[in-house]
Amino acid sequence: MALTLRPPLGPVGSGGARGEDATEGLRSLLTGHPLFEGVEGADFPALLDCLGAGKRDFSKGAFIFTAGEDVLRVGLVLSGGVAVIKEDAWGNRTILARLEPGELFGEAFSCSTQKSLTVSVVAEEPCRILFLDFRGALALPDRSALRKLVRNMLRILADKNVMLTQRIEALARRTIREKLSAYLSDQARRAGRNAFDVPFDRQALADYLCVDRSALSRELGRMRDEGLLTYRKNRFTLH
Repeated sequence: MALTLRPPLGPVGSGGARGEDATEGLRSLLTGHPLFEGVEGADFPALLDCLGAGKRDFSKGAFIFTAGEDVLRVGLVLSGGVAVIKEDAWGNRTILARLEPGELFGEAFSCSTQKSLTVSVVAEEPCRILFLDFRGALALPDRSALRKLVRNMLRILADKNVMLTQRIEALARRTIREKLSAYLSDQARRAGRNAFDVPFDRQALADYLCVDRSALSRELGRMRDEGLLTYRKNRFTLH
């Protein structure tokens, strides 16, 4: 896949009414986001400035981050959706995660001494990304705001580690049925009910579980015929 050139990084807003409106709009969008939990509204302008906040738009299929590059900024999905993927030497792709608006990516690498990415991040549809230089938080004069930001980032990292552990648990199963059972059981637990939607179509789900799509479809058909579940597109009901 050819790499789509990235558009210039656009500032959140600088000076004047238009810049103030842009910052205010972004503040209202980020209020309530886990990363900014507990941050007072008056702290937002200085916080965004110290974080070097800037937005970029990406077209479908564009690489936002590419494996091997150094990551110094955290990405936050404002609109659209992105996929975190792993490709081997033959171009075979495995989907590690799909991220929706409000979700972060690159935080582990940007906060680590290991900056070189081992995965790529691709726009699955037209999307807008807010980039934040988390190291800029160290320049914040308000140490209370810094502590809140660090606390929130640690919580987000912990949550992602839990998610990755759950995926490893599914991938560690030997058969397609065991992988499907582990994945769908976890989705039902997270939804709190037996009927739920998964964020993947059949090919993406096969990529996520590292199995062949046709074999996955056959196994789903068998499980349906045995009365274990019913499904329509990405809607599943466990019985």
